[in-house]
Amino acid sequence: MRALTVIGNWKMNGSVRSNRDWMHLVIEDMQQGMPAGRRFGVCVPFPYLQDCSAHLAGSQLLLGAQDVSAYASGAYTGEVSASMLEEMGVRFVIVGHSERRMQYGEANESIALKAEQALDHELIPIICVGETADERNSGRAVEVVRRQVASQVSTLQDRLVDCLIAYEPIWAIGTGKVASAQMAQDMHQAIRLQLAEFDDDVASHIGIIYGGSVRADNATELFAMPDIDGALVGGASLDAKEFLAICRS
Repeated sequence: MRALTVIGNWKMNGSVRSNRDWMHLVIEDMQQGMPAGRRFGVCVPFPYLQDCSAHLAGSQLLLGAQDVSAYASGAYTGEVSASMLEEMGVRFVIVGHSERRMQYGEANESIALKAEQALDHELIPIICVGETADERNSGRAVEVVRRQVASQVSTLQDRLVDCLIAYEPIWAIGTGKVASAQMAQDMHQAIRLQLAEFDDDVASHIGIIYGGSVRADNATELFAMPDIDGALVGGASLDAKEFLAICRS
């Protein structure tokens, strides 16, 4: 049985004070009870990891980071290694987010190496895949996503079962647009069928979550789909009450 997973991604937002207010509200509310068999987390900017780690200790909410280096250590100015994240109490790390693919030129191969580094340090990589509006409108959405997934399979092999794949249609990220539940399900199913070509066990056990303008008012319908195992929540995760409502969905 795959655990339903909801992860917030604050992106480059937050402050020490607002973060603490958010965590206090969310942790206190979660202590009142959340559905069993679920995982909840939040991916915060690097400077806030240590402070957030201290506040989240012992809570239901797991700590995540938004990126990790493809290298273990060395002369890589500005990079943050998986071992450093592990020391901070990080459990999840996003790799290959479309914003990093598009703005910083990250390629499928380097994303797979980042995921490999995360796994080496017992972190759960959230591997993002997705297509642009032009790619979807030209009928190439599945082809594009299959190519992104194939690169991960090639490098990670059966270790992929310990990852999460986040399908995030690029045209729906931060735009207010959202794929219909059926559109999202169709792509999630296509990803799972692709993984089954490699290994049935990986395909049946890996969590595939959806991201792209997820809100409380569309989460329930998305989560009801058989191949959607949760959400990577962007802008809506900045609002503690909205994030909690999505978790309850």
